[in-house]
Amino acid sequence: MTINSVNLSAQEGKTYMRIAKITVDSTRLGEFQAALKEQMQSALSIEKGVLAYSAVQERKNPSNITILETYASTEAYQVHIQTEHFKKYKTAVVDMVKQLELIEVVPIAIQSKPK
Repeated sequence: MTINSVNLSAQEGKTYMRIAKITVDSTRLGEFQAALKEQMQSALSIEKGVLAYSAVQERKNPSNITILETYASTEAYQVHIQTEHFKKYKTAVVDMVKQLELIEVVPIAIQSKPK
């Protein structure tokens, strides 16, 4: 997938994007990161409708994690949350997540340099 395909879909209004702001129990941050990475890798390799993930943590407060999720459509997102790998992730992290805020967003511009 190239960034141009994401731009095209976003311009056509088909993609579904959301931001997840998560506060994680600092004593379990490593466990959370491992579970998140496993879920992201599974989703990207198995699900056609999962287009991109970016997960970052605050430098000064690493327990604050923000994830930008991009799906081909709202339907692709609905399929995603019913997958076994997503359910496994949610079960694994339920006691690690202290706070979760989900925000639906609309892309204005998504750009990157060509590789």
